[in-house]
Amino acid sequence: MTDLNPTEAVIEAAGVGYGIAITLPTYSALVGKEEAKGEEVKLFITEIIREDTHEIYGFATKAERQLFEMLMTVSGVGAATSRMIMSAFNVDELRTLIATGNAKAMSKVKGLGPKTAQRIIVDLKDKAIKLEPSAGSDQNQPSELFEIEESPVKAEAVSALTMLGFAAAASGKAVDKILKNNPQMKVEGVIREALKML
Repeated sequence: MTDLNPTEAVIEAAGVGYGIAITLPTYSALVGKEEAKGEEVKLFITEIIREDTHEIYGFATKAERQLFEMLMTVSGVGAATSRMIMSAFNVDELRTLIATGNAKAMSKVKGLGPKTAQRIIVDLKDKAIKLEPSAGSDQNQPSELFEIEESPVKAEAVSALTMLGFAAAASGKAVDKILKNNPQMKVEGVIREALKML
């Protein structure tokens, strides 16, 4: 890696520097390596080639790349909008929003209206739930931000909390913490404990 900023990483391969568009979670994963210029980094790439453009997008994990590519299959969602969505939410947060049908939270992303947010949920709900967390897991994986843990209890608890008006991201983190300490806890108990934390 020869250069890095919140929207782009320049990575050298075979003597050629490639400007690669990145998301904020990927930037966070790479930022620790910025001080060690020339250090090897691994990104999962999506290349978009059209008559008038040649764009390269890079991601810290396969799960992030898969979700980015899924977003682009939705009518009205291009690469720029997909990257904006992926920068606003990490993989776990976005997956929870889609699974719980939280179009309101998703539509707060710049340039993403309620109708498009709803279309994303309808088109990707089944696919996002099946997205495997272990895809691309390796020592380059930077943090728990990219861990995707889903269970019926978690999905139901987060859905209930968002209906009560709590933010999906904060709800998801609270539920994760509770289930980590008490994996067998039932939905009602998780919601009660989360209400004390939020």
